[in-house]
Amino acid sequence: MPDDPSSTTTRFAEIATQAAAVASQTDLTSVLFTTVEAAMELTGARYGALGVIGEHGSLVEFLHAGIDPDTVEQIGSPPRGNGLLGTITRTQVPIRLDDMSAHEDSVGFPDNHPPMSTFLGVPVRVGDAVYGNLYLTEKDGGFTLDDEETMTALAAVAGAAISTARLQQRLRRVAVVEDRERIARDLHDAIIQDLFAVGLGLQAQIPKLENPDAQESIAHTVQKLDEVIASLRRFIFDLRPPVWVNRSLPRELADLLGHLTEPHDIAVEVAMEGDLEHLPNTVVDDAIALVREAVSNALRHSESSLVNVVIERQPDDLVVLVSDEGKGFNPDEHTVGMGIGNIRTRATRAGGQATISSGAGSGTTVKVVLPL
Repeated sequence: MPDDPSSTTTRFAEIATQAAAVASQTDLTSVLFTTVEAAMELTGARYGALGVIGEHGSLVEFLHAGIDPDTVEQIGSPPRGNGLLGTITRTQVPIRLDDMSAHEDSVGFPDNHPPMSTFLGVPVRVGDAVYGNLYLTEKDGGFTLDDEETMTALAAVAGAAISTARLQQRLRRVAVVEDRERIARDLHDAIIQDLFAVGLGLQAQIPKLENPDAQESIAHTVQKLDEVIASLRRFIFDLRPPVWVNRSLPRELADLLGHLTEPHDIAVEVAMEGDLEHLPNTVVDDAIALVREAVSNALRHSESSLVNVVIERQPDDLVVLVSDEGKGFNPDEHTVGMGIGNIRTRATRAGGQATISSGAGSGTTVKVVLPL
């Protein structure tokens, strides 16, 4: 006997309504819960769940409906995606059963779990991108082929909605990163550079003063400006993109040196060797901070006409080398405002080693080896 057209129309209307409810959600958790609730309502299942699959094919999140909170607490840990649930993940085809325990991959239930017999599971995906699996259990009379087809259609809508929600999350994260980078650039380009210029101007006046007390006072002021600049740089460092954003050492190095050398007539030559585009973000942070400190020192104190920067990637290390041809100094003496301590401390915290070579009239070389 053919299907009743009015019944079929009603069924399609129900599916369309539930699919629209799923697709209208933008928050990922709301998408998942709405999908489970829609699936239960369309099929008459007593229990429903949606398992979210991580990068390695295991369940990283498990949302469920139909089981009361007290029972959930007694059951304990959620499923890990083994047994029958893992079979759907592995095969990516629907499974419909009248008796779950009869399936060869069934591993049973934990203590205090409600009894479940009938089962319908379908993958949630868009194209080749797999997002999870939709599970339904306990329907009177068992699940039908119509239920399976309905759930497959709903899972496709859910997959598209999940994909959209994740894309929106990524876009929001990118927007935050871009805003953080803009603030960091504004701080560096405006405030730090202005303070840097003021410090250089004050420092240039020290030799012109005959009063030792005045010289000491201005030197102390310059030192305080250095401390303020260091604090701002730490603040900017905290604004830098988090670890999941890919960083480019060559690009950031070019930006840094452009800012540092703009107020000076000193030339900075750069040489880079090896793959510097695919470094851990922590290494990029350390390398940029070390170059900033070493080059700033050379620009402020060396009286050199040329500063050389060499970045070399070796099999197990990243070598940072900054050298000048200036007046040099004794690195073992306490030198106010020279930043030598900052360089050594930064290198040590990164698990690396800093070597400072200098002498009167022989220039200065700062070499830092950072482990990869």
